[in-house]
Amino acid sequence: MKLLRFGPPGHEKPGLLDTQGVIRDLSAHLPDLDGPHLSRDHLSVLAELDTDKLPEVPKDTRLGPCVSGVGKFLCIGLNYSDHAAETGAQVPPEPVVFNKWTSAICGPDDNVIIPRDSQKTDWEVELGVVIGEGGKYIAEADAMKHVAGYCVINDVSEREFQLERSGTWDKGKGCDTFGPMGPWLVTPDEVADPHELDMWLEVDGKRYQDGSTRTMVYQIPFLISYLSRFMSLQPGDVISTGTPPGVGMGQKPSVYLRPGQRMRLGIEGLGEQNQQVVADEPS
Repeated sequence: MKLLRFGPPGHEKPGLLDTQGVIRDLSAHLPDLDGPHLSRDHLSVLAELDTDKLPEVPKDTRLGPCVSGVGKFLCIGLNYSDHAAETGAQVPPEPVVFNKWTSAICGPDDNVIIPRDSQKTDWEVELGVVIGEGGKYIAEADAMKHVAGYCVINDVSEREFQLERSGTWDKGKGCDTFGPMGPWLVTPDEVADPHELDMWLEVDGKRYQDGSTRTMVYQIPFLISYLSRFMSLQPGDVISTGTPPGVGMGQKPSVYLRPGQRMRLGIEGLGEQNQQVVADEPS
Protein backbone atom coordinates (compact mmCIF):
# COMPACT_ATOMS: atom_id res chain seq x y z
CA MET A 1 0.00 0.00 0.00
CA LYS A 2 0.88 3.62 -0.49
CA LEU A 3 -0.51 5.34 2.60
CA LEU A 4 -0.64 9.12 2.99
CA ARG A 5 -2.13 12.03 4.88
CA PHE A 6 -4.04 14.84 3.19
CA GLY A 7 -5.58 18.17 4.08
CA PRO A 8 -4.56 21.51 5.66
CA PRO A 9 -1.58 21.62 8.05
CA GLY A 10 -2.59 20.31 11.45
CA HIS A 11 -5.87 18.91 10.14
CA GLU A 12 -4.70 16.07 7.90
CA LYS A 13 -6.72 12.90 7.42
CA PRO A 14 -5.40 9.43 6.59
CA GLY A 15 -5.66 8.15 3.05
CA LEU A 16 -4.13 5.89 0.46
CA LEU A 17 -3.21 6.02 -3.20
CA ASP A 18 -5.10 3.37 -5.17
CA THR A 19 -3.75 1.47 -8.15
CA GLN A 20 -5.20 4.09 -10.53
CA GLY A 21 -3.40 6.96 -8.79
CA VAL A 22 -6.55 8.21 -7.06
CA ILE A 23 -6.31 9.40 -3.43
CA ARG A 24 -8.86 7.64 -1.20
CA ASP A 25 -10.06 8.75 2.23
CA LEU A 26 -9.35 6.27 5.05
CA SER A 27 -10.66 8.40 7.92
CA ALA A 28 -13.72 6.18 8.42
CA HIS A 29 -11.36 3.28 9.20
CA LEU A 30 -8.67 4.84 11.41
CA PRO A 31 -8.10 8.22 13.08
CA ASP A 32 -4.61 8.84 11.70
CA LEU A 33 -1.43 7.29 10.36
CA ASP A 34 0.44 7.38 13.64
CA GLY A 35 2.33 4.99 15.86
CA PRO A 36 -0.65 3.15 17.38
CA HIS A 37 -1.99 2.35 13.89
CA LEU A 38 1.23 1.26 12.14
CA SER A 39 1.49 -2.32 13.37
CA ARG A 40 1.41 -5.15 10.86
CA ASP A 41 -2.01 -6.16 12.22
CA HIS A 42 -3.47 -2.70 11.60
CA LEU A 43 -1.90 -2.48 8.16
CA SER A 44 -3.19 -5.91 7.17
CA VAL A 45 -6.75 -4.79 7.96
CA LEU A 46 -6.32 -1.76 5.70
CA ALA A 47 -4.95 -3.98 2.94
CA GLU A 48 -8.22 -5.94 2.91
CA LEU A 49 -10.39 -2.88 2.24
CA ASP A 50 -12.14 -2.49 -1.10
CA THR A 51 -10.47 0.72 -2.22
CA ASP A 52 -13.11 1.37 -4.89
CA LYS A 53 -15.64 1.95 -2.12
CA LEU A 54 -13.51 4.53 -0.30
CA PRO A 55 -14.35 8.22 -0.92
CA GLU A 56 -12.22 9.94 -3.56
CA VAL A 57 -10.12 12.98 -2.62
CA PRO A 58 -9.58 15.81 -5.15
CA LYS A 59 -6.23 15.58 -6.94
CA ASP A 60 -5.14 19.08 -5.97
CA THR A 61 -5.52 18.42 -2.22
CA ARG A 62 -2.40 19.17 -0.17
CA LEU A 63 -0.45 16.16 1.09
CA GLY A 64 0.90 16.33 4.62
CA PRO A 65 3.78 14.36 6.10
CA CYS A 66 2.96 10.68 5.66
CA VAL A 67 3.27 9.89 9.40
CA SER A 68 1.70 11.76 12.32
CA GLY A 69 2.84 12.05 15.91
CA VAL A 70 6.47 11.14 15.24
CA GLY A 71 8.19 10.61 18.58
CA LYS A 72 11.81 10.46 17.40
CA PHE A 73 13.24 11.67 14.10
CA LEU A 74 16.60 9.90 14.01
CA CYS A 75 19.19 10.44 11.29
CA ILE A 76 22.36 8.71 10.20
CA GLY A 77 25.29 10.79 8.95
CA LEU A 78 27.95 9.86 6.37
CA ASN A 79 26.18 6.57 5.66
CA TYR A 80 26.92 6.47 1.91
CA SER A 81 30.51 5.67 0.99
CA ASP A 82 30.45 7.97 -2.06
CA HIS A 83 28.94 10.85 -0.07
CA ALA A 84 31.58 10.50 2.65
CA ALA A 85 34.25 10.69 -0.06
CA GLU A 86 32.82 13.91 -1.56
CA THR A 87 32.90 15.62 1.85
CA GLY A 88 36.46 14.46 2.52
CA ALA A 89 35.34 12.39 5.52
CA GLN A 90 36.23 8.84 6.42
CA VAL A 91 33.47 6.25 6.54
CA PRO A 92 32.75 6.17 10.30
CA PRO A 93 33.59 2.99 12.23
CA GLU A 94 30.09 3.12 13.75
CA PRO A 95 26.98 4.96 12.55
CA VAL A 96 26.92 8.70 13.18
CA VAL A 97 23.59 9.45 14.87
CA PHE A 98 21.91 12.87 15.11
CA ASN A 99 18.40 14.22 15.50
CA LYS A 100 16.05 16.35 13.51
CA TRP A 101 13.49 17.97 15.76
CA THR A 102 9.93 16.86 15.07
CA SER A 103 8.96 20.52 14.49
CA ALA A 104 11.03 20.27 11.27
CA ILE A 105 8.54 17.81 9.75
CA CYS A 106 6.37 19.14 6.94
CA GLY A 107 4.55 17.91 3.86
CA PRO A 108 6.39 16.72 0.75
CA ASP A 109 5.42 19.77 -1.30
CA ASP A 110 5.37 22.42 1.43
CA ASN A 111 7.70 25.41 1.22
CA VAL A 112 11.19 25.02 2.67
CA ILE A 113 12.10 28.09 4.71
CA ILE A 114 15.71 29.33 4.75
CA PRO A 115 16.42 30.44 8.33
CA ARG A 116 17.41 34.00 9.11
CA ASP A 117 21.18 34.57 8.84
CA SER A 118 21.60 31.37 6.83
CA GLN A 119 24.20 31.35 4.06
CA LYS A 120 24.60 27.60 3.57
CA THR A 121 21.23 25.83 3.40
CA ASP A 122 21.72 22.52 1.60
CA TRP A 123 19.71 19.51 0.39
CA GLU A 124 19.90 15.75 0.98
CA VAL A 125 17.53 13.15 -0.51
CA GLU A 126 17.22 10.25 1.92
CA LEU A 127 15.36 6.99 2.44
CA GLY A 128 13.16 7.12 5.53
CA VAL A 129 12.30 4.01 7.53
CA VAL A 130 9.19 4.16 9.73
CA ILE A 131 8.97 1.92 12.77
CA GLY A 132 5.74 -0.04 13.11
CA GLU A 133 6.60 -2.31 16.03
CA GLY A 134 8.66 -0.98 18.90
CA GLY A 135 11.40 -2.66 20.85
CA LYS A 136 14.88 -2.42 22.33
CA TYR A 137 17.94 -4.63 21.90
CA ILE A 138 16.39 -5.77 18.63
CA ALA A 139 18.29 -8.58 16.92
CA GLU A 140 19.54 -7.69 13.46
CA ALA A 141 17.88 -10.85 12.09
CA ASP A 142 14.50 -9.64 13.41
CA ALA A 143 14.85 -5.96 12.58
CA MET A 144 12.82 -5.85 9.37
CA LYS A 145 9.76 -7.16 11.25
CA HIS A 146 9.73 -3.78 13.01
CA VAL A 147 9.38 -1.76 9.78
CA ALA A 148 5.97 -0.30 8.90
CA GLY A 149 7.20 1.18 5.63
CA TYR A 150 9.47 3.52 3.72
CA CYS A 151 9.26 7.12 2.53
CA VAL A 152 11.19 9.94 0.89
CA ILE A 153 12.83 12.50 3.19
CA ASN A 154 14.67 15.69 2.29
CA ASP A 155 17.22 16.15 5.07
CA VAL A 156 17.54 19.91 4.56
CA SER A 157 20.67 21.11 6.37
CA GLU A 158 22.20 24.47 7.24
CA ARG A 159 25.92 23.71 6.98
CA GLU A 160 27.25 26.70 8.92
CA PHE A 161 24.88 26.00 11.80
CA GLN A 162 25.76 22.30 11.58
CA LEU A 163 29.54 22.42 11.26
CA GLU A 164 30.86 25.87 12.15
CA ARG A 165 28.85 26.94 15.19
CA SER A 166 30.30 24.52 17.78
CA GLY A 167 28.64 21.50 19.30
CA THR A 168 26.53 18.83 17.65
CA TRP A 169 25.13 18.69 14.12
CA ASP A 170 21.59 19.02 15.43
CA LYS A 171 21.33 22.82 15.37
CA GLY A 172 21.81 22.82 11.59
CA LYS A 173 19.43 19.94 10.95
CA GLY A 174 16.24 20.69 12.81
CA CYS A 175 15.11 24.13 11.63
CA ASP A 176 11.43 24.48 10.80
CA THR A 177 10.53 22.82 7.45
CA PHE A 178 13.89 20.99 7.30
CA GLY A 179 12.16 17.59 7.23
CA PRO A 180 9.77 17.20 4.28
CA MET A 181 8.37 13.66 4.56
CA GLY A 182 6.35 11.69 2.00
CA PRO A 183 4.40 11.78 -0.25
CA TRP A 184 3.60 8.21 0.78
CA LEU A 185 4.39 5.65 3.41
CA VAL A 186 5.00 2.59 1.23
CA THR A 187 4.53 -0.73 2.98
CA PRO A 188 7.31 -3.34 2.78
CA ASP A 189 5.36 -5.68 0.48
CA GLU A 190 5.79 -3.09 -2.31
CA VAL A 191 9.57 -2.68 -1.80
CA ALA A 192 11.41 -5.79 -2.93
CA ASP A 193 14.77 -4.58 -1.61
CA PRO A 194 15.18 -1.18 0.09
CA HIS A 195 18.92 -1.41 -0.61
CA GLU A 196 18.37 -1.40 -4.40
CA LEU A 197 16.53 1.89 -4.95
CA ASP A 198 17.56 4.73 -7.25
CA MET A 199 17.31 8.20 -5.69
CA TRP A 200 17.79 11.69 -7.08
CA LEU A 201 17.41 15.41 -6.40
CA GLU A 202 17.25 18.44 -8.69
CA VAL A 203 17.41 22.19 -8.01
CA ASP A 204 15.79 24.37 -10.68
CA GLY A 205 15.90 21.42 -13.07
CA LYS A 206 19.61 20.66 -12.58
CA ARG A 207 20.27 17.21 -11.25
CA TYR A 208 22.75 17.26 -8.39
CA GLN A 209 22.10 13.93 -6.70
CA ASP A 210 21.77 10.77 -8.77
CA GLY A 211 22.54 7.84 -6.52
CA SER A 212 21.28 4.59 -5.10
CA THR A 213 20.69 2.97 -1.74
CA ARG A 214 23.17 0.33 -2.96
CA THR A 215 26.03 2.46 -1.62
CA MET A 216 24.57 2.63 1.90
CA VAL A 217 27.31 1.59 4.35
CA TYR A 218 25.22 0.51 7.34
CA GLN A 219 22.06 -1.13 6.06
CA ILE A 220 18.59 -0.95 7.58
CA PRO A 221 18.61 -4.14 9.73
CA PHE A 222 21.91 -3.12 11.30
CA LEU A 223 20.74 0.47 11.89
CA ILE A 224 17.55 -0.65 13.64
CA SER A 225 19.47 -3.09 15.81
CA TYR A 226 22.20 -0.54 16.53
CA LEU A 227 19.84 2.28 17.50
CA SER A 228 17.81 -0.01 19.73
CA ARG A 229 20.90 -0.57 21.89
CA PHE A 230 20.83 3.08 22.97
CA MET A 231 17.08 3.77 23.15
CA SER A 232 13.80 1.99 22.76
CA LEU A 233 12.38 2.38 19.28
CA GLN A 234 8.68 3.11 19.31
CA PRO A 235 5.91 2.87 16.70
CA GLY A 236 5.93 5.99 14.53
CA ASP A 237 9.63 6.75 15.03
CA VAL A 238 11.39 7.67 11.79
CA ILE A 239 14.97 6.83 10.79
CA SER A 240 16.50 8.83 7.94
CA THR A 241 19.28 6.64 6.62
CA GLY A 242 21.73 9.01 4.91
CA THR A 243 22.28 10.57 1.50
CA PRO A 244 24.22 9.76 -1.69
CA PRO A 245 26.72 12.23 -3.22
CA GLY A 246 25.73 15.48 -4.89
CA VAL A 247 24.91 17.73 -1.95
CA GLY A 248 25.56 21.45 -2.35
CA MET A 249 28.46 21.40 0.11
CA GLY A 250 30.22 18.84 -2.08
CA GLN A 251 30.13 20.92 -5.28
CA LYS A 252 33.27 22.69 -6.46
CA PRO A 253 32.69 25.46 -5.56
CA SER A 254 29.93 24.78 -3.04
CA VAL A 255 26.38 25.69 -4.04
CA TYR A 256 23.60 26.53 -1.59
CA LEU A 257 19.89 27.20 -1.79
CA ARG A 258 18.44 30.66 -2.41
CA PRO A 259 14.88 31.96 -2.04
CA GLY A 260 12.87 31.41 -5.19
CA GLN A 261 14.51 28.13 -6.16
CA ARG A 262 12.68 24.83 -6.48
CA MET A 263 13.75 21.39 -5.36
CA ARG A 264 12.43 18.19 -6.91
CA LEU A 265 13.48 14.83 -5.51
CA GLY A 266 12.39 11.23 -5.38
CA ILE A 267 13.18 7.61 -4.69
CA GLU A 268 12.28 4.69 -6.95
CA GLY A 269 8.80 3.40 -6.03
CA LEU A 270 8.37 5.85 -3.13
CA GLY A 271 7.19 8.96 -4.95
CA GLU A 272 8.39 12.49 -5.52
CA GLN A 273 8.64 15.74 -3.56
CA ASN A 274 8.53 19.31 -4.91
CA GLN A 275 9.45 22.29 -2.74
CA GLN A 276 9.69 26.02 -3.22
CA VAL A 277 12.49 27.67 -1.26
CA VAL A 278 11.45 30.83 0.59
CA ALA A 279 13.07 33.26 3.03
CA ASP A 280 12.06 33.41 6.67
CA GLU A 281 10.33 36.77 6.79
CA PRO A 282 9.68 38.57 10.11
CA SER A 283 6.06 38.17 11.16
